[in-house]
Amino acid sequence: MPRFNDTIAAPATPAGTAALAVLRVSGPDTPGLATEIFGRPPLPRTARHADYRDRAGGLVDDVVLTFFKGPGSYTGEDALEISCHGNPYIVQRILADLLERGCRPAEPGEFTQRAFLNGRMDLSQAEAVMDLIHARGERALHAAQQQLRGSLGRKMNGLVEALLNVLARIEAYIDFPDEDLPVEDRDVVVRELARLYAETEELLATKHYGDLLRDGIKTVIVGEPNVGKSSLLNRLVGRERALVSPEPGTTRDFIEARITVGGHTLRLIDTAGLNTAPAPLEKLGMAKTRECLAEADLILAVLDSSTGAALPPELLVLDDRKSLIIFNKSDLSNYKQLTSLPQNALQVSAITGHGVDRLIGRVVAMADAFQTQVGGEAIAINARHAAALAEAKSALRGAQEKLVRGDGVELVASDLRAVLAAYGEIVGKVDNERMLDHLFAAFCIGK
Repeated sequence: MPRFNDTIAAPATPAGTAALAVLRVSGPDTPGLATEIFGRPPLPRTARHADYRDRAGGLVDDVVLTFFKGPGSYTGEDALEISCHGNPYIVQRILADLLERGCRPAEPGEFTQRAFLNGRMDLSQAEAVMDLIHARGERALHAAQQQLRGSLGRKMNGLVEALLNVLARIEAYIDFPDEDLPVEDRDVVVRELARLYAETEELLATKHYGDLLRDGIKTVIVGEPNVGKSSLLNRLVGRERALVSPEPGTTRDFIEARITVGGHTLRLIDTAGLNTAPAPLEKLGMAKTRECLAEADLILAVLDSSTGAALPPELLVLDDRKSLIIFNKSDLSNYKQLTSLPQNALQVSAITGHGVDRLIGRVVAMADAFQTQVGGEAIAINARHAAALAEAKSALRGAQEKLVRGDGVELVASDLRAVLAAYGEIVGKVDNERMLDHLFAAFCIGK
C-alpha cells in the first residue's frame, strides 16, 4: 500500500459539537493521497463535492474537499481539508481510513509548528494561535488577533534592524582596530542605544496587561462580616455562586468566579470577613483574605450603609486607582443616604440590583486603564517574551555603561550581540529545539 511520508492528519473541529466536522491533512504526499481517495488530482483552492470511499470501496460520507498548494497553505506544505458530517462515527471512520492509507496522527500543535518552521509565521504569531483559542473576552481576543497579524513581530523586527545598524557601525571599528570610534559616532550610538532601551522597557511593561488578558483581572471583594460581600458576588455573577446567610462569618475561605464585562474577564474573589475579634477558624480565612488583597488587581471594599460602619484598618490604605468603596444594602429602610461620597465610592443594593450597573461601569473604566499600546498597536507580551526582553534590557544597559566608561568597542559589540540573541528568541530566530517542542506541545490536536 502507498506510504505517505510524514503526512499528518487530525480533526480540526471536534466531532459531535457541530453539524459539520473538518479533517485536515498536511505533508508532501497530500496530492497523491487526495488522488487515491477521490480519483483525480485536486485543484488548488477549489471546493469540490465528492464521495469519500474507504480502501475497500465502501461509501463513508459525501464530503467537500479543499486542496491548498504549498507554500500558500496554513502549514506551508500541500494540505487538504475534508469537510464531512459531524457524526462522530463518520469522523472516526474517515480518520481511521486516512491512517490506514499511510498518514499518521498529528502531534498537539504540529500544524502550527510546521507553519512556523516553514516560515509561514514567526514564533510570536504561533503563540498567538494559542491565545486566540483560549481567549476569554473581547479584549483578549483582540490582542491575540493583533499578535497573530504580526504586531509584536513587526515591533521586534524594527528593533532588530535598528540594533543591526548600530552593530554594523561599531564592528566597522573592530575590523579596523587602529581607528578609534569618533566622538560624533559615539554620540549616535549612545542615542540609538537609549532609544532601544526605552522601547524595550515599553514592551516589557505590557507583560502585566498580558497576564490580565490570559488569566483575568483579579478582583477581590473584601469587608467586614455580613456586609453583603457574597450577595454582591452572586449579583455580579448572575446566580447563587456563594452561600448567603444573616449569620456573620458564613464565608471562611475565598470563593472565585469568572465574569466578562466590557470585554474584560474578571476573576471575582469573595473573601472571608475582616473581623476585629475573629474565632480561630476565621483567623485562617482572614489570612487568606490578606493574601488575596496583596495580589489583587482591583479591590471592591464593601461597607454596610445601614450601619454607617467605617472601613476596617486593613482597607484604610487602599490605592484609589485600583479600589472602589461600595456602600451596600441601600434597599434597607434604615440605610443612610449619603449625599457626599468619595470619588471612588458608590451606593448599591446587592439584593435589588440598585446601583450595580454603575458599579460595573466603574469597574470597566478601571479595567480599561490597564490596556497597553505600543506604536498604536495592542501588544500584550507573555512570560517567555518578558524573560527575553529582560535579558535584552540588561545587555543594553551593559553596553551603555561600557560606552560611557570608554571601554573597547569589541566589549560593547559583545553586549549588543547578546541583545540581538534575546530579541531573536521572541520571534523564533534563535534555534532552540527543546523550547519549541515544549511550546507547541501545549497546543490542541489539529492546530
